[in-house]
Amino acid sequence: MGFSHENSKGVTYHLHKRGHLYFFSKNPEDSVEKPPGYTVVENKKTGLPMLKKE
Repeated sequence: MGFSHENSKGVTYHLHKRGHLYFFSKNPEDSVEKPPGYTVVENKKTGLPMLKKE
């Protein structure tokens, strides 16, 4: 099982990768681990998680 993040609204998102693009989805299938050197931040308005380089 890959990396998951529960946002401030209580919704769980799972990390996915397509090519060089990382994105979060509610679908847990085919989720991947968080790449080293990145941290998860949350959009204050929507609650969507995003990866940010440390």
